[in-house]
Amino acid sequence: MTHARHRPLRLGVTGGIGSGKSTFAAMLQACGAALVDADQLARSVTESGGSAIDAIRTQFGKDFIDAHGAMDRARMRALAFSQPHAREQLQAIIHPLVGQAIAQAQQHAQDAGHRVVVLDIPLLTESARWPRQLDAVLVVDCSEHTQIERVRSRSGLDEQAVRAIMATQSSRATRRAAADWVVFNEGLGLPELQAVARQIGASLGL
Repeated sequence: MTHARHRPLRLGVTGGIGSGKSTFAAMLQACGAALVDADQLARSVTESGGSAIDAIRTQFGKDFIDAHGAMDRARMRALAFSQPHAREQLQAIIHPLVGQAIAQAQQHAQDAGHRVVVLDIPLLTESARWPRQLDAVLVVDCSEHTQIERVRSRSGLDEQAVRAIMATQSSRATRRAAADWVVFNEGLGLPELQAVARQIGASLGL
């Protein structure tokens, strides 16, 4: 977890869908860390005028671009879940662009004097590239039952749909094995979770 003094410590925060990882990442931001949301950057490159649109149209066809010029997320999600190779093709387009955007965000954080950059990365342990780009990993964990109930509550998806998403993600054991910190977000209210965030933030010098 050592890092060069001339740049911020790069902390990857991840967790399965419904784990609360983005909530926890935002709490670390409130402690003074810079926050880089990899999912948000991925969405930005697939919005109308985004840098991935031309390559997506070429690779998958115009049917995967909606009337506003953005990627048709529902159609692409259905294809990616049913055809792993298509998911790999999409990732090959998006990941390099997101990587460039993350590098720019990290540079901005360094220029602004932040000591820690929190990278909110949903699929951190699913990609071999992230360990080389991070100094430490924090995993927000909870039971599968809690994941399902949280996602159903906020999105209206049924259990089968949530489990299909979970099946595309690493197992809890795989994520925990990659972690320098594990935050077990089960039965915690927001004040308790914030207390954990402040404790970890303090250990990072925030």
